[in-house]
Amino acid sequence: MTILVFGKTGQVARELQALGNVTCLSRDEADLSQPESCAEAIRKHSPSGVINAAAYTAVDRAEDETTVAARVNGLAPAAMAKACADLDVPFVHISTDYVFDGSGNEPWKPEHLTDPKNAYGLSKLIGEKAVLEAGGRYAILRTSWVFSPHGSNFVKSMLKLSEDRDQLNIVADQIGGPTPASDIAQACLDLVKQLAKDASKAGTYHFSGAPDVSWKEFAETIFAEARREVTVKGIPTSEYPTPATRPLNSRLDCSSLEQAFGIARPDWRRGLQNVLKDMEITQ
Repeated sequence: MTILVFGKTGQVARELQALGNVTCLSRDEADLSQPESCAEAIRKHSPSGVINAAAYTAVDRAEDETTVAARVNGLAPAAMAKACADLDVPFVHISTDYVFDGSGNEPWKPEHLTDPKNAYGLSKLIGEKAVLEAGGRYAILRTSWVFSPHGSNFVKSMLKLSEDRDQLNIVADQIGGPTPASDIAQACLDLVKQLAKDASKAGTYHFSGAPDVSWKEFAETIFAEARREVTVKGIPTSEYPTPATRPLNSRLDCSSLEQAFGIARPDWRRGLQNVLKDMEITQ
């Protein structure tokens, strides 16, 4: 298959390149702030499948850049999805747990009511609705807490802080599933291949690492695996205010993905070990 990927330097895009047999488009080749350029790129390459691994991900800045976020996360996927539907090729769009309000303690199912509490989540929901409206062989894949050896993410931030800090205050009341970007990349490829054979599997799915933990617990595991002597104190979200509201409950029910595609939740602890190895962190 010839798979076209929007995104080149992001965490999932980098992992897709590592898996091979994909063509990744940079911003110069397809500017998501110009949605029609995305549709043109699809028509030009005539791929057998498309993965959108690009997005506006500056969650706090999105509160002031709502128009830009909506174009990149909403209108661009809309153009991609329409082009893919017209060509009858599979389209996989990566979304986020931020489309939910973050309440309660139960894992969110794909069919649960969406109600984003920040501009980033709203922009991603706009994209989801557009993909759904376009129809065709699509899969919306919501994920959470992505990490890898590349880009900016929680694992890299914790390792950086541990270089000159021996005690950190980390939020303990936000719960979710850390997800290795490498596993997301593989899942996206599997979705494209299966959708090419069976369009009836089109829909919205969830994919996150297991087990669910707090940011505090995630940090403690990072330091333990990296053999960093750092004491972690848990604090409530109220003591770490940010411009954009963060969901307290980011748990995702991923059962429908496993039932439809045979893709199980990955063990993020194993993924963390692989990331630390790739970063040449002493374990």
